[in-house]
Amino acid sequence: MADDLLLVRVRELWVELAGTPVEFSPSGGTRVVVAPGSRLCPPSWSGIVRIGDAALVTAPSTRAAGMVGDAARKMTHEEVVDIARLRTVLPVLDVLGPASLFYLDRDSFLPAHEGIGVEQLPIGDGDLAALLALAGEEEAGESGLEDVSSPAFCLRQGDGVVAAAGYRSWPQSVAHLSVLVAPHCRGRRLARAVASAAVAHALNAGLLPQWRARPFSSQRVALALGFQELGAQLSLRLGDVPLDQGP
Repeated sequence: MADDLLLVRVRELWVELAGTPVEFSPSGGTRVVVAPGSRLCPPSWSGIVRIGDAALVTAPSTRAAGMVGDAARKMTHEEVVDIARLRTVLPVLDVLGPASLFYLDRDSFLPAHEGIGVEQLPIGDGDLAALLALAGEEEAGESGLEDVSSPAFCLRQGDGVVAAAGYRSWPQSVAHLSVLVAPHCRGRRLARAVASAAVAHALNAGLLPQWRARPFSSQRVALALGFQELGAQLSLRLGDVPLDQGP
């Protein structure tokens, strides 16, 4: 029952982000809607999210919705977030993702920060800025740490911050986790410790932690903290003419 309630809560989040009246099909499969204002993807892109055995697709136009809808009818709910499979039936010009989606309720949480000396810093702190600079623009941006609305939960080595985590408040009382570890300090379970502190803070605030992960190393940290993988998400930029249409 707890897993079913978690699934319902997660689906409510993505329905709101779709930006138009739609629901996940209770019998599974994929639903496609026209939603130019969707927050599942960048403007003019198509967004796909699978939660459990059902998926939602938001498209920027009727034409794009028709293209994706025709493709989705040929695929299972798992294939609809498989970029290799999508490329065989759609004119994919660019893609963001796919990323796995993990969620955690309080009963499943496996804390890993107690007694480790994690400290809180405000976003904008100079030591935190130094970590972002050390990681580089691409990795810092991918982490999303600069955009968190919570404090940053940090670990130091000497005088410098070498790992930090926090979360950004999303709709439906969801806490979207961000984690960053200095390149020379990876593989030492620092991500697990700082993320654990951020998760505990979110749970104590009554929020639902969300972990969006592409690399296996990030997924491994989520699983170690008790997160469950409930789905996946990606965004597509499509060309004008389906590739499988002949003359």
